[in-house]
Amino acid sequence: MRHIFKLLLFLISGITLMACHSHEKWMEPFTLQESQSIMTDQSYANFSLSGQFMLTDGAEGRILFHTDGESGYTVLLHNGEIDGTRKTGSLASVRNLYRSLAEDNQWFNLDITVRGKNIAVAVNGTDVVCYTEPKQPFRTEEHAKQLLGEGKLMFCADKGTLQVKELHINALDANEVNPNDTLPAIDEQNDDIIRLQQMDFPVIDYHVHLKGGLTKEQAHAMSMNYGINYGVAPNAGEGGVGRMLADDEEVISYLEEVKPLPFLCGVQGEGRRWTQTFSPEALNKFSYLFTDAMTIIDHKQRNSRLYHEEEVHFDGVTPDQYVERIVEQLELILTNEPADFYANPFFLPKVLQGDYESYWTESRVNRVLDILQQNKMALEINPRYMIPSMRIIKMAKERGLKFIFGTNNKDADFGKLEYCMQAIKECGITADDIWFPSMSIRKDRKTVVYNDFDHIIMQY
Repeated sequence: MRHIFKLLLFLISGITLMACHSHEKWMEPFTLQESQSIMTDQSYANFSLSGQFMLTDGAEGRILFHTDGESGYTVLLHNGEIDGTRKTGSLASVRNLYRSLAEDNQWFNLDITVRGKNIAVAVNGTDVVCYTEPKQPFRTEEHAKQLLGEGKLMFCADKGTLQVKELHINALDANEVNPNDTLPAIDEQNDDIIRLQQMDFPVIDYHVHLKGGLTKEQAHAMSMNYGINYGVAPNAGEGGVGRMLADDEEVISYLEEVKPLPFLCGVQGEGRRWTQTFSPEALNKFSYLFTDAMTIIDHKQRNSRLYHEEEVHFDGVTPDQYVERIVEQLELILTNEPADFYANPFFLPKVLQGDYESYWTESRVNRVLDILQQNKMALEINPRYMIPSMRIIKMAKERGLKFIFGTNNKDADFGKLEYCMQAIKECGITADDIWFPSMSIRKDRKTVVYNDFDHIIMQY
């Protein structure tokens, strides 16, 4: 009966199956409707799979390998906006992806290759997963069978319609290796990231800059190795550190450069004139926008970058009065600039950092959180500066604010979101607390243009 059922599924799907000793090819296209699935007769250890796939609007599917129907690994098929659901190419619960390089109702290429302990997945020719299973992988009880070995391939349509054509499955020699697998396998017994992946907690660093020796190629490799989705963002405006993009043409050129890679694509408004330097049309091509208040106009109307000690001048005001000026500027920035989240939050100049908690009084913190709440903006948890404090994070969570994790790296050595891991544990941050670009309301907010920053001259 089992063989008859499998034959019926093949006939329903219009599949012609050709087998030989070294490989198995499905030459004819096939279609799976919702809840249909098929499994190969042949088992594989090392193999390569390539084919063209198409999902109807909102459709979802899976490809299982090294499976008996329950064991092994799963590659997900699911497109759409960046909304917190796992996307096409995800190695489910091991290397989850949150931006798809494919689109519904369009054919896309998908490749899955297993060589030894390495699993590689590519979408439209771009590597999205390069995972090496370590000698002692970390698996929760739910995912205990999620291990390499040998098994069959299974194709499933979970929602909507999945179409497949030009599918080729080839058995590979036992000694095949992935020449691009050059980074050491992660010690998963001592790794927080795999624990979040097993929980399907979205692991995204939204605030990564290609600077200080970090190239897009290196960021791509690090992201796949660590299991952290990177949101790569240029600095657009004036006054920042490193490469600054100066106009719409440069911003769009940058986006075209990084968009083919499996990054989330954002942009950071730098300084206080970015809203008048770049058009909304150019900025809205990015998935998200963010800014900080590390550049203010101080009480003497001077442009002051708070991260440059030589630009921080008290000039007759007390440190507490200077902090009050920072808060006033923060209120203007977060109210009038159409950012999705507040980066480098609650930053203070180095000279004031020793009394951080006393300067950030409950009243001042609430003034800032009020604006974030009113504008549905998220709050960044920043590992580089280890801000905001756990106390402030707990205050924000009590209000129901959303969070993002963002490093703001200065070079290629920027860790693995360790401070964010601490916040998850100490403040009870859950997957439901994370912000995604689908939540953005920035296009509905008025953009403000200033003259001396304290005076609005135009809204649009």
